[in-house]
Amino acid sequence: MALQDVSGWTPPSRAPSWPLPPPRGTAQPLPFPLPHGTTTLAFRCAHGVVAAADTRSSCSGLIACPASRKVIHIHRRLIATTSGTSADCATWLRGLACSLRLRQFDEGREVTVAEAAKLLASLLRSWRGSDLCVATLLCGWDRSGPSLSYVYSDGTCLQGDIFSVGSGSPYAYGVLDGGYRYDLPPAEAFHLACQAVAHAAHRDAYSGGSVDLYHVRPSGWVHISREDVGTVWRGMGMVEGEESEGEGQGQRYEEE
Repeated sequence: MALQDVSGWTPPSRAPSWPLPPPRGTAQPLPFPLPHGTTTLAFRCAHGVVAAADTRSSCSGLIACPASRKVIHIHRRLIATTSGTSADCATWLRGLACSLRLRQFDEGREVTVAEAAKLLASLLRSWRGSDLCVATLLCGWDRSGPSLSYVYSDGTCLQGDIFSVGSGSPYAYGVLDGGYRYDLPPAEAFHLACQAVAHAAHRDAYSGGSVDLYHVRPSGWVHISREDVGTVWRGMGMVEGEESEGEGQGQRYEEE
């Protein structure tokens, strides 16, 4: 005798699909809220674009990763900071990198930062109203010199000299507005960017970990350092780390 005959249980004719679809006309709520935050910033100077970001990835009250990378390398003279949903940012920025590479092959020239920003904004605009959450700063050097653009998932595209994005951005702006100048020398610009992220991490619960510092100059991007935010907050070990340079670069950064 089969077990189902003894227990009176009859197996279903086929297994239900998984996950179960939500009832029609109702939204399926998340089991818990998913607030997230970060601190990313960038500003233009005469010698290039300085970009900095914290490394804490959070999911509600959970620190998912304390050492994530929030700066994505698009090509040798263009990088992008990530703020929002990590998966969305990584997917769209990698797609942007492929589109720019194909366009470069087609036109025979490197696409400018402004053109890259407009392309990404137009792609994201078609998904307006969905659950996408992408806020990025495109930092690069093109034929017009140092260039900086902000792109949001609703299709917003702005150009400027200084931007900060993320839950810690109000605190970062407080530091940047007091010390930013276009003619800042490299050492002072690096110090200002690190201090702004460290100050934001000190005040913002969703920012923390370390500070990734990048510099985009005519020959390409340079990873200046990764410093613990506590060390930077105490004013120790500013930009003393080793550099990791972009493609086709083999010289250590020297202040001009």
